[in-house]
Amino acid sequence: MLEIHHFTYGWVTPVLAYVMSVTGSLLGLRCTARARAGEGQRGWLISAAVAIGGTGIWVMHFIAMLGFSIRGASIRYNVPITLLSAVIAMTVVWLGLSIVARGRWGGWELPAGGSVTGLGVGAMHYSGMYAMKSDAIVEYDPGIVALSMLIAVVAATAALWFTLHVNGILATGAAALIMGVAVCGMHYTGMASMSAHHAAQPTLPAGAGAMELLAPLMISVSMVTMVLLIHVGLTEVDERSKPEPLPVAKTASWSLAPTAVDPGRQPQPVAAPTPAWQSPQPSWRPRPQSEWPPRPESHWQSSGQRDDQWSRR
Repeated sequence: MLEIHHFTYGWVTPVLAYVMSVTGSLLGLRCTARARAGEGQRGWLISAAVAIGGTGIWVMHFIAMLGFSIRGASIRYNVPITLLSAVIAMTVVWLGLSIVARGRWGGWELPAGGSVTGLGVGAMHYSGMYAMKSDAIVEYDPGIVALSMLIAVVAATAALWFTLHVNGILATGAAALIMGVAVCGMHYTGMASMSAHHAAQPTLPAGAGAMELLAPLMISVSMVTMVLLIHVGLTEVDERSKPEPLPVAKTASWSLAPTAVDPGRQPQPVAAPTPAWQSPQPSWRPRPQSEWPPRPESHWQSSGQRDDQWSRR
């Protein structure tokens, strides 16, 4: 039996893998929170699937694989199967998020979504392991494989529960830390099921080296994650800067269609219009003579004064 190393570069690869898993989970939870707000739900769910499935799971898996080695054997990676494993990771996370978001399973959305996502994550893990080619014979312990799949289902169910109920930065960060532990635990449990033996006639495997293939892919997915992170941050700033809309008074709408009458409602009497001769008097009153401004004497001469003027003429 050949010796297998999971920490060839020490704690660098597991710590970096955990950090990327937490980052993808954190971003995915923020995207699902925006999806719950109701605006652009489909787009936010796709972004969450890319963040959780692409960065939180797939990138974490292959960063951890950079520290994997088999003493006395060479390791290469099949490019198409490696890319397929990335597609599987993002697709199953999107399926799980869609199941729990639509709520059409009669209360079984969370178990159904968690099962689909967990089994899909397990399929991604072991398809990525199948993409790894070696000149040694690699075998798996069925019991540990089943345990890793169970961990994947439980972790996926918990992650989907977090996407439905977690709000706030502190709660989201704590949930992302837990999700990172679950994803890394599933990965290293699955890796513990491996054993390697010498091949009778070893042949050099075909494919790309770890750094030749994985480094560009992981950098590309990480760049997409950073763009999503910046986008989420900017949209949250925009939402906070928007003024709150003023309350609009509800007005009665009219229509040409006849209005439905409630049979249980008693008709209210309608007051007859008041006749014009019974209308209330206006509130104005004539101003007294004493309140008028004084006028010049030329306009207020007495009749005697006018007669005296005519007699002089």
